[in-house]
Amino acid sequence: MSLSSQQKVTATSPTMGELTKPTLIQSTVLGGTAAMFAVNFTHPIELVKTRVQVSHDGIIKTCSATMRNEGIAAFWKGIPWAYCREGSYTAIRLGAYAPVRDAIGAGSPDAPIFMKFLAGAITGAVGSVAGNPFDVLKTLSQTNKGTSKPLMTLVGQMYSDQGVKGFYRGVEVNVMRACVLNATKMGVYDIAKGKVVDSTGWTRKDPRTAFFSSFLAGFFMTCTVAPFDRIRTNLMNQPTDKKIYNGLTDCFVKTVKEEGVLSLWRGFIPIWARFAPMATLQLLTIEFLYDACGFKSI
Repeated sequence: MSLSSQQKVTATSPTMGELTKPTLIQSTVLGGTAAMFAVNFTHPIELVKTRVQVSHDGIIKTCSATMRNEGIAAFWKGIPWAYCREGSYTAIRLGAYAPVRDAIGAGSPDAPIFMKFLAGAITGAVGSVAGNPFDVLKTLSQTNKGTSKPLMTLVGQMYSDQGVKGFYRGVEVNVMRACVLNATKMGVYDIAKGKVVDSTGWTRKDPRTAFFSSFLAGFFMTCTVAPFDRIRTNLMNQPTDKKIYNGLTDCFVKTVKEEGVLSLWRGFIPIWARFAPMATLQLLTIEFLYDACGFKSI
């Protein structure tokens, strides 16, 4: 082969070790794996947050009562449903974000901010529809302060009382919540990574970049999502054989009328205490998995 031919091959061949972008399926699977790992550590905080919202008790009182009456294992009540939720809802909203963002032309660092938020909203909405049944069952399991019900008993009771639609109660607010949550989480994270890189000189793949960016995303998630989270909890926590609210608007009006506007942010501290480590663990884990599989970082 002539020198010129060798130069042409070198110029057109991919660089050794060049990172590739994952496909939609690959990224979704990695997102689900990261989420199912992280939920083991954040589920107890989620349980406390949910009970604070429905009982109106404080964090310390809720934790001590749960420990005293039900034991430490109670903090993981509903964990099987949480695994199902993370493997569906979060797998899509976390894992599908980068492929969807790139597909709509928002993959470059200088892409419009609203496009990154749009990608997060799209994946959040789709994921919330897929995971809503598991969200309902998880919420009922977490707020049950008696003996834990077997999984199939809870499913059978819900289906007997309300049919298939019972598994999708609260879906409207869940979709709205997911759009706001994921747009904030992934949009802020994506933008913050660029700012951190510019300010520190760290790379986008550096764990320090991911840590600071994800922690910041967790705070803003709490500010924007808390009201939706409160309404969602109220809707999903209705007894299987009783309907307290006639949809999203009725729940919102009754909650504000009976408890005031600020009640929409009830549980802010436990929500933040969950979102900050949850976002950090999920994003650090998926970045690690991306790297281990030879993919570009988010």
